[in-house]
Amino acid sequence: MTQNENNLVFVPLGGTGEIGMNCNLYGYGAGNRRDWIMVDLGVTFGRHTEPGIELITADTGFIEAEKGRLHALLLTHGHEDHIGAVARLWPRLKCPVYATAFTAELVRGKLAEAGLLEAVPLHIVDPQQSLELGPFHIDYIGLTHSIAEPNALAVRCGGARVLHTGDWKIDPDPVIGKVTEHERLKAFGDEGVDAIVCDSTNVLSEGRSGSEADVATALNKVVAESTGRVVVTTFASNIARLSSIAKAAADNGRHICLAGRGMHRIYNAARATGYLADFPAPVEEEDAAYLPPDKLVILCTGSQGEYRAALGRMAHGHHPHLVLEAGDRVVFSSKMIPGNETEILALQNQLAAINVEIITPYNNDLHVSGHPNRDELVDMYGWVRPRAAVPVHGEHRHLIAHAALSG
Repeated sequence: MTQNENNLVFVPLGGTGEIGMNCNLYGYGAGNRRDWIMVDLGVTFGRHTEPGIELITADTGFIEAEKGRLHALLLTHGHEDHIGAVARLWPRLKCPVYATAFTAELVRGKLAEAGLLEAVPLHIVDPQQSLELGPFHIDYIGLTHSIAEPNALAVRCGGARVLHTGDWKIDPDPVIGKVTEHERLKAFGDEGVDAIVCDSTNVLSEGRSGSEADVATALNKVVAESTGRVVVTTFASNIARLSSIAKAAADNGRHICLAGRGMHRIYNAARATGYLADFPAPVEEEDAAYLPPDKLVILCTGSQGEYRAALGRMAHGHHPHLVLEAGDRVVFSSKMIPGNETEILALQNQLAAINVEIITPYNNDLHVSGHPNRDELVDMYGWVRPRAAVPVHGEHRHLIAHAALSG
């Protein structure tokens, strides 16, 4: 690489050496004159070592100085660690934003709250159509994850080819959406891929990550065996999980009630973009309070022990409509995110104190990860056959293990 030679560079501003706050740049050109695209613009949450800090974003100072040459912000999917900083930082970048329909609907809600809906040029991507952004030729390739419409980006620029995976797994039956477009990945691999920039989250886990279809079966069994109210808490963004919970309720003659602002936000975004068409009409919280316990499933926020979320308010008797009592079941269809253990265990102790049965995913199939285990990574490398691997979306121990696996 010389000062006067055009080359493609990758600059991670967040999400490498850590999990969260994903923000990446691709630049093409020579010396100090490059064209740029940004991939994802997320947040991470303040840790206990950072009291008073709720959200952290990437330092975008470098690209702000280059914003006249920033062609676009491309979003791979709609999780907060990939889109959560868009409304906060777009005024500094002022570039077009590209996303598929569901992700765009989530971003649209954030922009509306920030008063930026009319200002931001938000473009809906057709995954079957290529994007031409300056010297960059971009294709969206559909994957599976724990949210609708996750995509890899096939980047072609100056004769180089890079696959940016975003977050992914290989789910043979994702419940919502299509399966992984492995034939398109293979076809891109046939062109000769120089590098893969790839998710490292589960590289330390053997085998495969599991399927949402298995979770659906397990949830149905739990609801069928219950005699009181069933409360299920999960990550609201996983609309496949929401669909499975609603189906379990309907199959067992129960109404479904949504509790928590985040749950309603995702439900509305899903319905607006054509998902959850078969979801039974939810009962309002004030009406759910009058239903017999054995006729109700409550789908709520609060899986990470958030005190002010719907489940926390129910557990402490602070919810204005929904009450828990002995004989009810609370199902945690979610993992315990590192750093949230104290809050989650405090919530579970509070539930135990009011004689509510607690069911967690640690000895059943009530949750699966949205990230690839080692066998799935091997499959991806077999399809794409990159000359080089760039592990991202992981702490240092994940990145080192991923580099070793890539060979």
